[in-house]
Amino acid sequence: MSRIIRAAVLQMNSGEDVGANLRKALGLVREAALRGAELLVLPEKFHYLGRRPGVATAKQSLDGPVLGAMGEAARENGVYVVAGSIWEAVPGEERTYNTTVLFGPDGRMLAGYRKIHMFDVDVGGHAYRESDDCRPGDEVVAVRVSGLPRGTAEEGAAGGDLVLGLTVCYDIRFPDLYAGLAELGARVVTVPAAFTLSTGKDHWEVLLRARAIENQVFMVAANQFGRHEPGLESYGRSMIVDPWGIVLAQVGHGEGVALADLDLDRLEKVRGSLPSLANRAPAAYGRRRLIEPG
Repeated sequence: MSRIIRAAVLQMNSGEDVGANLRKALGLVREAALRGAELLVLPEKFHYLGRRPGVATAKQSLDGPVLGAMGEAARENGVYVVAGSIWEAVPGEERTYNTTVLFGPDGRMLAGYRKIHMFDVDVGGHAYRESDDCRPGDEVVAVRVSGLPRGTAEEGAAGGDLVLGLTVCYDIRFPDLYAGLAELGARVVTVPAAFTLSTGKDHWEVLLRARAIENQVFMVAANQFGRHEPGLESYGRSMIVDPWGIVLAQVGHGEGVALADLDLDRLEKVRGSLPSLANRAPAAYGRRRLIEPG
């Protein structure tokens, strides 16, 4: 049986026109599927990235038309789609959740994760206050996907079984989240993002490679690119990183798709030869002592 998954990261420059953003996303899904991708990842807030007042009309429920169209695209193309993230409407609330959703090749919603860490920072001369518009999630989420890796027609394989970890953007700075996903059995972790230009040029690749190495997982990270509104610019460089920290594929400037084969047998070899996950000592980490010599 094949132990390889062909993954794709879809890089976008989303703006304030929800319909235009959705059409672009669906076109990239088709392109990636035609190029043989089985697992596709869109960027954070792919359906709307713009000024705050527009969020009120752009936000949608999980059964709304944006994710409905994305589920249908997954079914039509026979692929697994991590639908970036959307502004998830919360009944009776002005604030939303920043939610990523996984669809299966039958178009069914398999799992959702609400971003835990809110991007409340001051960088690049711009104040970001995600918590003004979004509520934080409170649950680490991984999903067991039956059917990945799929195997090949020549081998007649029925498909495999993979645990996929779900995260969003700023989460990448919090190692405990990724350690938790590894403990749940994750072999692949997805990262839809709108990582800023000012932080991305110094931190994006470093953080993705670090999380891959620490947890011996594949990282599949789809970023936004370019200007979205005055003061808001994303770094791009969507990439796929292997468990050894090697960048397998990357999108450069502009919108587009990058693909890479995730070799799960190689992942197991890495974990077997350098068993850092097995060598963890969580009981000791909870016993902390600060010594202050008198």
